[in-house]
Amino acid sequence: MKEIDYSKYYWQDKKIRLRPTTVYDWEEFYYNYFDNSARFFLDSLIELPLTREEAKEVWTKFIENQANGFINFTIETHNGINVGSANLHGIDERNGTFGGGMQIGREFRGKGYGTRAMSIILDYAFNERRLHKYSAYIIEGNIASESMLKKLGCIEEGIKRDMVYHQGRYWNEIHYGLLADEFKLIK
Repeated sequence: MKEIDYSKYYWQDKKIRLRPTTVYDWEEFYYNYFDNSARFFLDSLIELPLTREEAKEVWTKFIENQANGFINFTIETHNGINVGSANLHGIDERNGTFGGGMQIGREFRGKGYGTRAMSIILDYAFNERRLHKYSAYIIEGNIASESMLKKLGCIEEGIKRDMVYHQGRYWNEIHYGLLADEFKLIK
Protein backbone atom coordinates (compact mmCIF):
# COMPACT_ATOMS: atom_id res chain seq x y z
CA MET A 1 0.00 0.00 0.00
CA LYS A 2 1.23 3.49 -0.82
CA GLU A 3 2.27 5.91 1.93
CA ILE A 4 -0.50 8.39 2.69
CA ASP A 5 0.27 12.05 1.99
CA TYR A 6 -1.37 14.00 4.84
CA SER A 7 -0.23 17.43 3.61
CA LYS A 8 -3.76 18.35 2.47
CA TYR A 9 -5.71 16.31 5.04
CA TYR A 10 -8.48 18.35 6.67
CA TRP A 11 -8.77 16.32 9.88
CA GLN A 12 -5.50 17.37 11.52
CA ASP A 13 -3.48 20.20 12.95
CA LYS A 14 0.20 20.51 13.80
CA LYS A 15 -0.09 18.09 16.76
CA ILE A 16 -2.92 15.59 16.20
CA ARG A 17 -4.87 13.81 13.50
CA LEU A 18 -8.44 12.48 13.59
CA ARG A 19 -9.33 9.26 11.84
CA PRO A 20 -12.47 7.14 11.72
CA THR A 21 -12.91 5.03 14.82
CA THR A 22 -13.07 1.30 14.18
CA VAL A 23 -14.04 -1.76 16.18
CA TYR A 24 -10.30 -2.43 16.52
CA ASP A 25 -9.96 0.60 18.83
CA TRP A 26 -11.76 -1.29 21.62
CA GLU A 27 -8.58 -1.83 23.68
CA GLU A 28 -8.11 1.88 24.41
CA PHE A 29 -11.77 2.01 25.50
CA TYR A 30 -11.17 -1.02 27.74
CA TYR A 31 -8.11 0.52 29.41
CA ASN A 32 -9.95 3.81 29.98
CA TYR A 33 -12.89 1.90 31.41
CA PHE A 34 -10.87 1.37 34.60
CA ASP A 35 -10.58 5.13 35.20
CA ASN A 36 -13.89 5.39 37.04
CA SER A 37 -13.60 9.08 37.94
CA ALA A 38 -13.07 10.01 34.28
CA ARG A 39 -15.88 7.67 33.19
CA PHE A 40 -18.20 9.32 35.75
CA PHE A 41 -17.42 12.75 34.31
CA LEU A 42 -18.03 11.36 30.81
CA ASP A 43 -21.25 9.39 31.35
CA SER A 44 -22.52 10.61 34.76
CA LEU A 45 -22.51 7.15 36.27
CA ILE A 46 -20.35 4.41 37.71
CA GLU A 47 -20.43 1.48 35.33
CA LEU A 48 -20.25 -2.17 36.25
CA PRO A 49 -16.93 -3.86 35.43
CA LEU A 50 -16.57 -5.41 31.99
CA THR A 51 -14.61 -8.42 30.79
CA ARG A 52 -12.43 -7.96 27.74
CA GLU A 53 -15.07 -9.71 25.62
CA GLU A 54 -17.86 -7.50 27.00
CA ALA A 55 -15.73 -4.40 26.33
CA LYS A 56 -15.33 -5.46 22.68
CA GLU A 57 -19.10 -5.92 22.43
CA VAL A 58 -19.94 -2.57 24.07
CA TRP A 59 -17.39 -0.78 21.88
CA THR A 60 -18.72 -2.41 18.72
CA LYS A 61 -22.28 -1.31 19.56
CA PHE A 62 -20.99 2.22 20.23
CA ILE A 63 -19.27 2.34 16.84
CA GLU A 64 -22.42 1.06 15.13
CA ASN A 65 -24.27 4.08 16.59
CA GLN A 66 -22.66 6.23 13.90
CA ALA A 67 -25.76 5.46 11.87
CA ASN A 68 -27.79 6.98 14.72
CA GLY A 69 -26.30 10.48 14.54
CA PHE A 70 -22.85 9.86 16.02
CA ILE A 71 -19.70 10.68 14.09
CA ASN A 72 -16.83 9.03 15.94
CA PHE A 73 -13.13 9.80 15.64
CA THR A 74 -9.97 8.34 17.09
CA ILE A 75 -7.46 11.01 18.10
CA GLU A 76 -3.88 10.15 17.19
CA THR A 77 -0.54 11.86 17.30
CA HIS A 78 1.18 12.24 13.95
CA ASN A 79 3.19 9.14 14.94
CA GLY A 80 -0.02 7.08 15.06
CA ILE A 81 -0.32 6.86 18.87
CA ASN A 82 -3.97 6.58 19.93
CA VAL A 83 -4.54 9.22 22.64
CA GLY A 84 -8.34 9.06 22.84
CA SER A 85 -11.60 9.41 21.01
CA ALA A 86 -14.05 12.22 20.23
CA ASN A 87 -17.43 12.47 18.60
CA LEU A 88 -20.02 14.76 17.15
CA HIS A 89 -23.56 13.83 18.18
CA GLY A 90 -27.09 15.06 18.65
CA ILE A 91 -27.07 16.88 15.33
CA ASP A 92 -30.33 18.75 14.76
CA GLU A 93 -30.14 19.97 11.16
CA ARG A 94 -33.40 21.93 11.43
CA ASN A 95 -32.24 24.07 14.36
CA GLY A 96 -28.52 23.86 13.64
CA THR A 97 -27.58 22.51 17.06
CA PHE A 98 -25.25 19.70 18.08
CA GLY A 99 -23.10 18.29 20.86
CA GLY A 100 -19.84 16.45 21.17
CA GLY A 101 -17.94 14.31 23.59
CA MET A 102 -14.54 12.79 24.16
CA GLN A 103 -12.29 10.78 26.36
CA ILE A 104 -8.53 11.18 26.48
CA GLY A 105 -6.33 8.41 27.85
CA ARG A 106 -5.03 9.09 31.35
CA GLU A 107 -1.40 9.37 30.30
CA PHE A 108 -2.24 11.88 27.55
CA ARG A 109 -4.39 14.33 29.50
CA GLY A 110 -3.34 17.92 30.02
CA LYS A 111 -1.37 18.08 26.76
CA GLY A 112 -4.03 19.84 24.66
CA TYR A 113 -5.04 16.82 22.55
CA GLY A 114 -8.72 17.10 23.47
CA THR A 115 -8.90 20.84 22.85
CA ARG A 116 -7.23 20.43 19.46
CA ALA A 117 -9.52 17.56 18.47
CA MET A 118 -12.65 19.44 19.48
CA SER A 119 -11.44 22.54 17.61
CA ILE A 120 -11.18 20.51 14.39
CA ILE A 121 -14.62 18.98 14.99
CA LEU A 122 -16.16 22.40 15.71
CA ASP A 123 -14.58 23.83 12.56
CA TYR A 124 -16.20 21.04 10.57
CA ALA A 125 -19.59 21.47 12.26
CA PHE A 126 -19.69 25.25 11.87
CA ASN A 127 -17.86 25.77 8.57
CA GLU A 128 -18.77 22.66 6.58
CA ARG A 129 -22.12 21.51 8.00
CA ARG A 130 -23.41 25.08 8.59
CA LEU A 131 -24.50 24.20 12.12
CA HIS A 132 -25.15 27.14 14.40
CA LYS A 133 -24.75 26.18 18.05
CA TYR A 134 -22.62 23.73 20.01
CA SER A 135 -24.04 22.73 23.39
CA ALA A 136 -22.17 20.87 26.11
CA TYR A 137 -22.44 20.21 29.78
CA ILE A 138 -20.04 19.00 32.42
CA ILE A 139 -20.49 17.63 35.90
CA GLU A 140 -19.26 20.07 38.56
CA GLY A 141 -15.65 19.38 39.44
CA ASN A 142 -14.63 18.35 35.93
CA ILE A 143 -11.89 20.96 35.77
CA ALA A 144 -10.21 19.56 32.64
CA SER A 145 -13.38 19.70 30.52
CA GLU A 146 -14.31 23.09 31.93
CA SER A 147 -10.89 24.42 30.96
CA MET A 148 -11.17 22.95 27.46
CA LEU A 149 -14.63 24.43 26.88
CA LYS A 150 -13.42 27.86 27.96
CA LYS A 151 -10.32 27.63 25.69
CA LEU A 152 -12.67 26.85 22.81
CA GLY A 153 -14.64 30.01 23.60
CA CYS A 154 -17.72 28.38 25.12
CA ILE A 155 -19.88 30.50 27.38
CA GLU A 156 -21.41 29.19 30.60
CA GLU A 157 -25.17 29.29 30.07
CA GLY A 158 -26.50 27.92 33.31
CA ILE A 159 -26.46 25.32 36.02
CA LYS A 160 -28.92 22.48 36.47
CA ARG A 161 -28.79 21.78 40.17
CA ASP A 162 -28.60 18.28 41.68
CA MET A 163 -28.89 16.41 38.38
CA VAL A 164 -26.60 13.44 39.03
CA TYR A 165 -26.34 11.23 42.10
CA HIS A 166 -22.87 9.86 42.89
CA GLN A 167 -20.91 8.96 46.03
CA GLY A 168 -23.82 9.73 48.34
CA ARG A 169 -24.61 13.21 47.03
CA TYR A 170 -26.10 15.10 44.13
CA TRP A 171 -23.92 16.90 41.58
CA ASN A 172 -24.75 19.87 39.37
CA GLU A 173 -24.57 19.98 35.59
CA ILE A 174 -22.92 23.12 34.21
CA HIS A 175 -24.11 23.94 30.69
CA TYR A 176 -22.05 25.71 28.02
CA GLY A 177 -22.74 26.95 24.53
CA LEU A 178 -20.81 28.26 21.55
CA LEU A 179 -22.31 29.96 18.49
CA ALA A 180 -20.76 29.66 15.05
CA ASP A 181 -19.82 33.35 14.90
CA GLU A 182 -18.03 33.06 18.28
CA PHE A 183 -15.80 30.17 17.17
CA LYS A 184 -12.10 30.66 16.50
CA LEU A 185 -10.06 27.68 15.27
CA ILE A 186 -7.19 26.74 17.59
CA LYS A 187 -4.02 26.32 15.58
